Amino acid sequence: MPHYIWKGLAEGGQDAWEVGRARQASKAREGQIVVVDYGAGAVASLTGYAIGSEPVEIGKDFPALFRPFQELENKVTESWYVNVLACYPDHRGKGLGSRLLGIAEKIAHSEELNRMSVIVADNNIGARSLYERIGYHEIASAPCVKEDWETETENWMLLSKSLP
Repeated sequence: MPHYIWKGLAEGGQDAWEVGRARQASKAREGQIVVVDYGAGAVASLTGYAIGSEPVEIGKDFPALFRPFQELENKVTESWYVNVLACYPDHRGKGLGSRLLGIAEKIAHSEELNRMSVIVADNNIGARSLYERIGYHEIASAPCVKEDWETETENWMLLSKSLP
């Protein structure tokens, strides 16, 4: 999905991946990204943020593609939201995702939040397994709005985890 979004944001022949890199670099400068880099470039990363105490209003002009995400986020106010957890395939299965999620929990605690949240595609079995293995459980779902995006995803699943 990120590539689809970046492609829509690209202007005047701009490369979608370049748009994505620029957006992620901006988030890194704002302190919203944690990156695993062994010295030869990033191999995994985490992006997230605190969801406030009030649901976000979803008006008629709210983009349809993002509506299910906002509807689900509105169900987990006052949580630390894992926006993106990514790892190159060659580095999967080494515990990096679990370690990054542990860092996310420490961030949540520092922001005085007592739960975590994430939205995953129903067909992303690997991601769902990781989250469920460390204590997340499904609390809601919403249909995927595809527009002209080609995907096998049918539903978005909202997972949450209470923190001690």
